[in-house]
Amino acid sequence: MNAQETSQPGVETRHQLLIDAVTDYAIYMLDSSGIVTSWNAGAQRFKGYTAAEILGRHFSAFYREDDREAGAPERALATAASEGRFETEAWRVRKDGTEFFASVVIDAIRDPQGQLLGFAKITRDITDRMRARQELLDSERRFRILVQGVTDYAIYMLDPGGYVSNWNPGAERIKHFSADEIVGQHFSRFYTPEDQDSGLPARALQTAETEGRFEAEGWRVRKDGSRFWASVVIDAIRNDAGELIGFAKITRDRTEHRLAQEQLEQTQQALFQAQKMDAIGQLTGGVAHDFNNLLTVIVSSLDLLRRKVSEPRDIRIVENALMAAERGSQLTHQLLAFARRQSLRPEPHNPNLLIETFEAILRRGAGDNVILEIELARDMHEVLVDHTQFEAALLNLVVNARDASGDDGTVLLATEVVTIDQPRPLMLSNIDPGVYVRTTVSDSGSGMSAETLARACEPFFTTKDIGKGTGLGLSQVYGFVAQSNGYIDIASAEGLGTAVSLYLPAGAPVAAKSPENAGVQAGTVLIVDDDEQVMNVAVEMFASLGYDVLTANDATEAVDILMRDRKIDVLFSDVVMPRGMNGIELAREARMMRPDMKIILASGYPLPAIEKAKADLSETAFIAKPYRWSEVVERLRALDAG
Repeated sequence: MNAQETSQPGVETRHQLLIDAVTDYAIYMLDSSGIVTSWNAGAQRFKGYTAAEILGRHFSAFYREDDREAGAPERALATAASEGRFETEAWRVRKDGTEFFASVVIDAIRDPQGQLLGFAKITRDITDRMRARQELLDSERRFRILVQGVTDYAIYMLDPGGYVSNWNPGAERIKHFSADEIVGQHFSRFYTPEDQDSGLPARALQTAETEGRFEAEGWRVRKDGSRFWASVVIDAIRNDAGELIGFAKITRDRTEHRLAQEQLEQTQQALFQAQKMDAIGQLTGGVAHDFNNLLTVIVSSLDLLRRKVSEPRDIRIVENALMAAERGSQLTHQLLAFARRQSLRPEPHNPNLLIETFEAILRRGAGDNVILEIELARDMHEVLVDHTQFEAALLNLVVNARDASGDDGTVLLATEVVTIDQPRPLMLSNIDPGVYVRTTVSDSGSGMSAETLARACEPFFTTKDIGKGTGLGLSQVYGFVAQSNGYIDIASAEGLGTAVSLYLPAGAPVAAKSPENAGVQAGTVLIVDDDEQVMNVAVEMFASLGYDVLTANDATEAVDILMRDRKIDVLFSDVVMPRGMNGIELAREARMMRPDMKIILASGYPLPAIEKAKADLSETAFIAKPYRWSEVVERLRALDAG
């Protein structure tokens, strides 16, 4: 506004009408000394003065007393006069003494010759805006205090280029960088080299920018180069205009959670494997039992026939048939070993001594093209095992390792005593805490895929060419170890070889030994079996030994016979029968009726309950199907000697 404009007719009147209509701003004039010369409705509304009350007074009345004493009004006019304008935000005072926060503009008014005429002053009440801004500042301060107090999370800001702009104690605790070391550095240094090479840091920021947020879990790197599993969230930060001004990044160390999750998954997988193996074992044991019944008829019949033929040609035919039947019997024994129903004779042994004694056979099993190294622990504990099954298990493992290693490979057989402090998952089950003798056979071969490893102990599963393996080797080892109250673990990966470890409890009690044999005393035998062919063979065997034979098809019929007055010296019974009492229950009933009677129990697989029965039934023997004539004689002699 200049003097020429204000001198024009009607212009001043229109300007005054406009100014008076404004109520959100205090618009008024001062003379060159600061005296109020005009006053509008807006000034009256938020300063509280009427025009009559304020015209002619100095504008310093709107200042706080301390500002007046400091000369603030005079400096404001001097600045406006010298620079043309004065602007500030500060506290001002109303008529009633209350204060408000004001935005103030003072413009110098001069005539065409540059002579100072006065000042135009515009004031706006911005108390609400100031308080909102102060509340925001207070909130930001409280947030900074909160962030600085968090130690479980790394919380920090990145500029739009990904450079760290601040750092909290949680970030220092997790990543080990101090604020002085990391502020100004690019956040990609927290990523692994492989993630950096793949461009993951840049993709993370791009995702956060385009989608608003990036979330992921992955390996991150600390200052010392160690890795931790991190949960990461990156949020894009924008101003009111929507412009990207940076990123807020939160990182949490989830390493312990990941390890616990992995252990849980391993435990669940081990449980699944154990349940699967148990189900397969039950099926396999049942098949072996039925097959043993068939072999019993075949072997026993051939055995009896062999005693009656004299022609060399006939003898050769019978013996060939017996050899084939024996091979079938060995197959069922392998199946029973997997099913953990193999009859074992555990005794305390030094595993190192067993290996040393068996070393020559193990080296022949390894072959000429493979180096077999044996490392035996100096301090060793005894284990309670059937030494023949232990040796067979080692031979199976060495042969498998030889086949996997190929020419010029290396197989290592090692023993050591280990202490398990807490339950932990192995391949097929969880191992309980305790002291174990661990025997490991490892090879330098091609290793196994995860799918092959999961099925490695299943019977008949093999990756070898047709004719080069039955698939019963590892299953037999698994059955032997499980029946010996131990555990098996297999570690393998493609291209890295395989290591099979057997964990056998150390310090097991010594099993009682069987009595010496004596001669056979014939008499009357009661044979109980539901299988007619097995029954007929057993009748022939006992008849050939001079026994008078009585027969029963089930336990109920046998009890009826035992209740009669006739003397019976031996009860020869199958364990598993389809109805009524089984052989063990019959044996207990017979012992109560005839305490002096000798009892032999026969079955296609030795159920654990049989061993319990032998503990509370005196003069009771067990024989596994298929049994030979000589084995029956041995059991009878043992009972006669008892």
